[in-house]
Amino acid sequence: MDVGAVLIAVAGVAGTLGGALLTQRAAEKAKRRELEMAQAIQEVREDRELRRRCYTELHRDARQFCTALSRQLYVLRDRTPGDEDIKSLEAAKDTYRDRWSEALMIAPDAVLTPAGEVNRALNAVYGRVKRLEQGNPRPGESLHAAAVAQHGIWSLIAAAREAMRRDLDVTGSGVRLRSSDGPEAVTRDFEEPDRGPS
Repeated sequence: MDVGAVLIAVAGVAGTLGGALLTQRAAEKAKRRELEMAQAIQEVREDRELRRRCYTELHRDARQFCTALSRQLYVLRDRTPGDEDIKSLEAAKDTYRDRWSEALMIAPDAVLTPAGEVNRALNAVYGRVKRLEQGNPRPGESLHAAAVAQHGIWSLIAAAREAMRRDLDVTGSGVRLRSSDGPEAVTRDFEEPDRGPS
């Protein structure tokens, strides 16, 4: 066998082995990319599920806190709050506070902005309710004013819910949630006594 033929044979074998090695490396690289893509998709799903759970709980607990504030206003109107009344309001507030703290670490600004308005309004009404409960209201604070402010929180909760739904790409339900009573019911239930002419 001449040297040229040997070199051609060696080159052919090397080419075949090299081609196989390149094919194997390309397959490994494609498999790695496929695994990375699958992992990225899984991370997106997990993030979305985390946000969905957080938003569901935040929305529920904001509604429950708002309802507890309303209940406490009716208690204040009708009688002196008992220990159970106070504990019930505190439990709703504490549960909501925990959800809000979680949302601060998870939600994007587009959700935190309207949810922050809910948070401020809930805490402001809670402060009014506690001052009224203790018989130490600030000037202008009354059951009527607190009830009107509490009723206004429902529209803020609805706006926050819509921001959460947009962030999750949930649209088109057509459902409009609102509190059961209009502002006129609040005005009627917490009418301030007629002060007469000044």
